[in-house]
Amino acid sequence: MHITRYTDYSLRVLIYLAINSEQLVTINDIAKSYNISKNHLMKIVQQLNLKGYLLAIRGKNGGIKLNKPPALINIGALVRELEDSNKLVECFGENNQCVITPGCQLKQIFAQAQQSFYQTLDKFTLSDLVGADDQNQLGNLLTLKLA
Repeated sequence: MHITRYTDYSLRVLIYLAINSEQLVTINDIAKSYNISKNHLMKIVQQLNLKGYLLAIRGKNGGIKLNKPPALINIGALVRELEDSNKLVECFGENNQCVITPGCQLKQIFAQAQQSFYQTLDKFTLSDLVGADDQNQLGNLLTLKLA
Protein backbone atom coordinates (compact mmCIF):
# COMPACT_ATOMS: atom_id res chain seq x y z
CA MET A 1 0.00 0.00 0.00
CA HIS A 2 1.10 3.51 -0.67
CA ILE A 3 -0.32 6.69 0.80
CA THR A 4 -0.10 10.03 -0.94
CA ARG A 5 2.24 12.77 0.18
CA TYR A 6 -0.87 14.75 1.13
CA THR A 7 -1.87 12.07 3.65
CA ASP A 8 1.71 11.73 4.90
CA TYR A 9 1.95 15.47 5.55
CA SER A 10 -1.52 15.51 7.14
CA LEU A 11 -0.41 12.84 9.59
CA ARG A 12 2.77 14.80 10.33
CA VAL A 13 0.73 17.95 11.06
CA LEU A 14 -1.53 16.06 13.46
CA ILE A 15 1.44 14.39 15.17
CA TYR A 16 3.11 17.78 15.63
CA LEU A 17 -0.08 19.23 17.12
CA ALA A 18 -0.52 16.24 19.44
CA ILE A 19 3.03 16.66 20.73
CA ASN A 20 2.58 20.41 21.19
CA SER A 21 -0.95 20.27 22.58
CA GLU A 22 -0.30 22.81 25.34
CA GLN A 23 0.04 25.73 22.93
CA LEU A 24 -1.11 27.14 19.63
CA VAL A 25 1.27 26.25 16.81
CA THR A 26 1.92 28.10 13.57
CA ILE A 27 2.13 26.56 10.12
CA ASN A 28 5.59 28.08 9.90
CA ASP A 29 6.69 26.10 13.00
CA ILE A 30 5.52 22.85 11.40
CA ALA A 31 7.04 23.69 8.02
CA LYS A 32 10.43 24.41 9.59
CA SER A 33 10.46 21.31 11.78
CA TYR A 34 9.68 18.96 8.87
CA ASN A 35 11.41 21.01 6.16
CA ILE A 36 8.16 21.13 4.15
CA SER A 37 6.83 23.98 2.00
CA LYS A 38 4.71 26.38 4.06
CA ASN A 39 2.39 26.92 1.08
CA HIS A 40 1.78 23.18 0.75
CA LEU A 41 1.04 22.88 4.47
CA MET A 42 -1.41 25.78 4.30
CA LYS A 43 -3.62 23.76 1.94
CA ILE A 44 -3.40 20.71 4.18
CA VAL A 45 -4.19 22.67 7.34
CA GLN A 46 -7.16 24.30 5.63
CA GLN A 47 -8.59 20.89 4.71
CA LEU A 48 -7.92 19.40 8.15
CA ASN A 49 -9.70 22.41 9.62
CA LEU A 50 -12.71 21.96 7.31
CA LYS A 51 -12.84 18.24 8.17
CA GLY A 52 -12.86 19.06 11.91
CA TYR A 53 -9.49 17.55 12.84
CA LEU A 54 -7.98 20.84 13.91
CA LEU A 55 -9.01 24.32 14.90
CA ALA A 56 -7.46 27.34 13.22
CA ILE A 57 -7.45 30.61 15.14
CA ARG A 58 -6.75 33.69 13.05
CA GLY A 59 -5.10 36.88 14.14
CA LYS A 60 -1.88 38.16 15.63
CA ASN A 61 -1.77 35.56 18.41
CA GLY A 62 -3.43 32.87 16.32
CA GLY A 63 -2.34 29.42 15.37
CA ILE A 64 -3.66 25.91 15.10
CA LYS A 65 -4.40 23.12 17.55
CA LEU A 66 -6.18 19.79 17.57
CA ASN A 67 -9.95 20.08 17.65
CA LYS A 68 -10.36 16.84 19.62
CA PRO A 69 -8.23 14.64 21.84
CA PRO A 70 -5.66 12.48 20.00
CA ALA A 71 -7.37 9.34 21.33
CA LEU A 72 -10.48 10.26 19.32
CA ILE A 73 -8.66 10.60 15.98
CA ASN A 74 -8.69 7.16 14.37
CA ILE A 75 -5.87 6.64 11.87
CA GLY A 76 -7.87 4.27 9.64
CA ALA A 77 -10.77 6.70 9.35
CA LEU A 78 -8.41 9.60 8.68
CA VAL A 79 -6.48 7.77 5.95
CA ARG A 80 -9.72 6.55 4.33
CA GLU A 81 -11.03 10.10 4.27
CA LEU A 82 -7.83 11.55 2.80
CA GLU A 83 -7.20 8.70 0.36
CA ASP A 84 -10.82 8.50 -0.85
CA SER A 85 -9.89 8.71 -4.53
CA ASN A 86 -6.84 6.44 -4.28
CA LYS A 87 -7.52 3.45 -6.52
CA LEU A 88 -5.00 0.62 -6.41
CA VAL A 89 -5.73 -0.60 -9.93
CA GLU A 90 -7.73 0.74 -12.86
CA CYS A 91 -10.64 -1.63 -12.32
CA PHE A 92 -11.36 0.04 -8.95
CA GLY A 93 -12.38 3.22 -10.78
CA GLU A 94 -15.63 4.13 -12.49
CA ASN A 95 -13.89 4.64 -15.84
CA ASN A 96 -12.49 1.11 -16.08
CA GLN A 97 -11.22 0.40 -19.60
CA CYS A 98 -9.30 -2.80 -18.83
CA VAL A 99 -10.31 -5.53 -21.31
CA ILE A 100 -9.56 -8.45 -18.97
CA THR A 101 -11.76 -7.24 -16.09
CA PRO A 102 -14.54 -9.80 -16.64
CA GLY A 103 -12.21 -12.76 -16.10
CA CYS A 104 -9.59 -11.23 -13.83
CA GLN A 105 -9.40 -11.80 -10.08
CA LEU A 106 -6.93 -8.98 -9.43
CA LYS A 107 -9.65 -6.58 -8.28
CA GLN A 108 -10.90 -8.98 -5.59
CA ILE A 109 -7.38 -9.73 -4.37
CA PHE A 110 -6.41 -6.06 -4.15
CA ALA A 111 -9.73 -5.19 -2.52
CA GLN A 112 -9.05 -7.78 0.17
CA ALA A 113 -5.50 -6.46 0.68
CA GLN A 114 -6.78 -2.89 0.94
CA GLN A 115 -9.42 -3.96 3.45
CA SER A 116 -6.73 -5.62 5.58
CA PHE A 117 -4.61 -2.46 5.35
CA TYR A 118 -7.45 -0.29 6.66
CA GLN A 119 -8.45 -2.83 9.33
CA THR A 120 -4.93 -2.63 10.70
CA LEU A 121 -4.99 1.18 10.67
CA ASP A 122 -8.39 1.13 12.40
CA LYS A 123 -6.69 -0.31 15.49
CA PHE A 124 -4.70 2.89 16.07
CA THR A 125 -5.39 6.47 17.07
CA LEU A 126 -3.28 9.59 16.98
CA SER A 127 -2.44 9.03 20.63
CA ASP A 128 -0.86 5.69 19.66
CA LEU A 129 1.42 7.53 17.23
CA VAL A 130 2.69 9.82 19.97
CA GLY A 131 2.60 7.38 22.89
CA ALA A 132 3.51 8.79 26.30
CA ASP A 133 7.01 7.27 26.19
CA ASP A 134 7.67 8.43 22.65
CA GLN A 135 6.01 11.86 22.90
CA ASN A 136 8.90 13.49 24.76
CA GLN A 137 11.43 11.93 22.40
CA LEU A 138 9.48 13.05 19.31
CA GLY A 139 9.14 16.54 20.74
CA ASN A 140 12.88 16.70 21.38
CA LEU A 141 13.61 15.58 17.80
CA LEU A 142 11.31 18.25 16.37
CA THR A 143 12.79 20.91 18.67
CA LEU A 144 16.33 19.99 17.67
CA LYS A 145 15.33 20.32 14.02
CA LEU A 146 14.20 23.91 14.65
CA ALA A 147 17.49 24.89 16.33
